[in-house]
Amino acid sequence: MSSQLLKALTIVLLCSLISGCAAVAVGGAATGAAVAYDRRTTGTVMEDQAIEVKASRAFNADTELSDDAHINVTSYNTKVLMAGEAPTEELRDRAIEIVRNIPKVSRVYNEVIIASPSSFMSRSSDSMITTKVKAALFGEAGIESTHVKVVTERGIVYLMGLLTAEEGERAVERTRRVGGVQKVVKLFETYEDS
Repeated sequence: MSSQLLKALTIVLLCSLISGCAAVAVGGAATGAAVAYDRRTTGTVMEDQAIEVKASRAFNADTELSDDAHINVTSYNTKVLMAGEAPTEELRDRAIEIVRNIPKVSRVYNEVIIASPSSFMSRSSDSMITTKVKAALFGEAGIESTHVKVVTERGIVYLMGLLTAEEGERAVERTRRVGGVQKVVKLFETYEDS
């Protein structure tokens, strides 16, 4: 191998390692900044993530739930939104019971309907609506978009977060004006600005 080729390979390798470190450092810093700016405590943010992971693992371990149902679990401040579809009441109730038994879950909002799992097209549309709502909230004066969790299922937008009454009303009004939104469901907790 020529020395020029060896030098070039070394440079490429070092650049990829450095860029990998930069991505990890920047990603870690961004996550840290997001947690630092969140109205939830760091412990609660971690607890919410743990709740979602535990629910996902439990659903994946249950063949019937993983194969026949489509249920999204979102935790915010230990309040859990379950939205999606289950083919039977029994399967929906089993999923709800799994989530209720996860430690630290303080409340479950059941928005699971009895129906066949939604189509790929429906889920894609929901993802697009979520993206549009997040973008709309990002540009809205008087709302800190990082304080709002947006979940969309069947065109219904669920808004979670710790917001002042005024922020909550602004978020709902702005969300209602986004194309494709069928309905807005407020699952906010009131935050008293100090």
